[in-house]
Amino acid sequence: MSNCSVEQLHAFYDQERLIFLTLVQKLSRSLAESLLVMATWLWLEDAGFEHIFSVIMALNDQLIADLANEAVLCFQCLESEEAPNGLSKIPMTAKFMDISLQIIYQNRYSAITGIKNFLTTVCSRIFSDILQQVLPFAYITSQPLIIPGFPHPTFGSINVIPCVDPLNNLSNRNVFPIPSGIWGWNASCIATENDRTLFLTFSRGFPVSEAEVKLLFTEMYGENSVKGVHMPNYSRNLSKENLNSNGQQQPLFARLVLDSVVTVDRILRGESKQKFYMYGKHIWARKFENRYIKSLPV
Repeated sequence: MSNCSVEQLHAFYDQERLIFLTLVQKLSRSLAESLLVMATWLWLEDAGFEHIFSVIMALNDQLIADLANEAVLCFQCLESEEAPNGLSKIPMTAKFMDISLQIIYQNRYSAITGIKNFLTTVCSRIFSDILQQVLPFAYITSQPLIIPGFPHPTFGSINVIPCVDPLNNLSNRNVFPIPSGIWGWNASCIATENDRTLFLTFSRGFPVSEAEVKLLFTEMYGENSVKGVHMPNYSRNLSKENLNSNGQQQPLFARLVLDSVVTVDRILRGESKQKFYMYGKHIWARKFENRYIKSLPV
């Protein structure tokens, strides 16, 4: 863990700050949308499309607006349960970054986690003074700024602490703690266990064990890909509904905890559900959601 000053942080992200100012001041885009656009570009840069912001800095305002509109399409497609069709295009983004909405959607859960990461750990810090200047009434409080549009249904909340204390006009945060080196933010640092979890279902009459689930997915996705398999414990519930045709207890679902969100995307391949076969048994996998929690064992 190391520290950097506000000045160092702003200097390092100078291009990003100028582009964000263009979005919210010159182009009059909403703060929430502009933050998500910047987080999307930061994620794309981190994913390997280097020099994105140098390219954007060379564009005129209209082209920046057009590229921002395509960034909106990028993060909006992640909110849909249906993959984008062949008519969905982001021509400017594809020209500069050689990527498509279809590719982004195939990496949907990695993208959501990555954008959320840059939104909450980078954008909340490097744009805090700008947000404080443009938000009405932000100057009268030292509490976290309220950004209209957050919490976002897909990307969650953003915690922006004002840089300047309105009572004494001094910086609230002279230094920032930076993990893993001065600029070492990483998307994996905010991925929760739920982010890395699949919900598995099995066919009645074809019992599947924890060992079989682990064997199936480690053989397909790597020895370290599976971090845990959690099935219901029926020891206190012996109703007939929990028994298979041989009178044995049979779990019909499980939680599969994986090593990373990237592995989630490798398994689902852009689909809402994937089907696997093992020893004549069917296993269906889909992304785990919070609504399943009440149905699962503690």
